[in-house]
Amino acid sequence: MISLKNSSEIKKMSEACKISAQALKVAKDFIKPGVSTKEIDEVIRKFIISTGAKPNFLGLYGFPGSACISVNNTVIHGIPSKEIILKDGDIVSIDTGAMINGFNGDNAYTFAVGEISDEAKQLLRVTEECLYRAIEQAKVGNRMGDIAYACQSHAESYGYGVVKKYVGHGIGRKLHEDPEVPNFGTPGRGVRLAAGMTLAIEPMINIKGEEVKTLSDGWTVVTASGSLSAHFEHTILITEDGPKILTKA
Repeated sequence: MISLKNSSEIKKMSEACKISAQALKVAKDFIKPGVSTKEIDEVIRKFIISTGAKPNFLGLYGFPGSACISVNNTVIHGIPSKEIILKDGDIVSIDTGAMINGFNGDNAYTFAVGEISDEAKQLLRVTEECLYRAIEQAKVGNRMGDIAYACQSHAESYGYGVVKKYVGHGIGRKLHEDPEVPNFGTPGRGVRLAAGMTLAIEPMINIKGEEVKTLSDGWTVVTASGSLSAHFEHTILITEDGPKILTKA
């Protein structure tokens, strides 16, 4: 069932989203060659806890980290590890969130580590553009397919693969709520959008092909082609005046 948030709930959720966004900003300042993904995870965990919030990824469905940290061809759900050391030229997606006062925030950003290739720069730019084009369609009266198609059409115009196995989601008292928010679809189809809906919109875009596979750890999702993948995400609120991004630092 889709939950429409009232003004009191939106105020509480905005606080969780602000902390989530700040956690990404803290992580950004720590990203450099030679740092492990486990160290980044620790920085995120300590920051979120310092605000009085809880890292909502930690222990969720058994996940061992406070953030999913995914490097290069890892699409999502990368487990933080002392063994994964960032190097110059990598790209690293960090997906994390906070819970406070019973409500959740969720966001992701793919960062460059040092100097990256032109191919990687374009992937990051286009994937972030996909996110904002999708957000623009999050208007009262539009359909979920309008959000989905805005993302898909932009990515595919560059020949990129849109991950279909994993999608965005509603968010609120639970991190994952109805409805699903796919990154592919048909304009004018799907759930009708209404004021008070809160959505986590999160394009996952591969340079080559949409297919992905899960590694033996049961979490880490990588591109089947071995190509780079990028992931950007905001939690947004649909209002009568248009979409409002809640996860802004």
